[in-house]
Amino acid sequence: MIKLFRVDHRLLHGQVAFSWSNSLGANAILVANDEVANSEMRMATIRLAKPAGMKLVIKGIDEAADILNSGKTDPYKLIIIVESIKDAQRLYDQVKGLKSLNLGGIKKMENTTELGIAVHVTHEEKQILKEMITSGLQIEIRQVPDDKREILVKEKL
Repeated sequence: MIKLFRVDHRLLHGQVAFSWSNSLGANAILVANDEVANSEMRMATIRLAKPAGMKLVIKGIDEAADILNSGKTDPYKLIIIVESIKDAQRLYDQVKGLKSLNLGGIKKMENTTELGIAVHVTHEEKQILKEMITSGLQIEIRQVPDDKREILVKEKL
């Protein structure tokens, strides 16, 4: 069962590993990112942030979609983490049953505007978010479970 589908440019770190997993009772984390899945060094770094007793799987976007669609993850209370809104869109387009997306951290860069605390997006990413909202995905901004939940609506983009 998917407990959280999250965009966070830091991928796996303390907020996700401990705050979210404890709050949701999660027992598995799927990091879906093409670059990380092809880098032994980045995978090793992410493995260091994994809480003891937590299952961690690191896959590219397409392989993550295949695993999610296969039913292999159904027995787990799963947190899915992607690095960007584009990765979230790719996964969302391939996986049926994703109902909500948490925007937890998207770093400030050139040509981005702030949507919420620690969430900065480009014009292109705003368009992607609008499309996902139109298709029925609920999108929230929230760094940690105790934060006030801010639901995005197209008109605010």
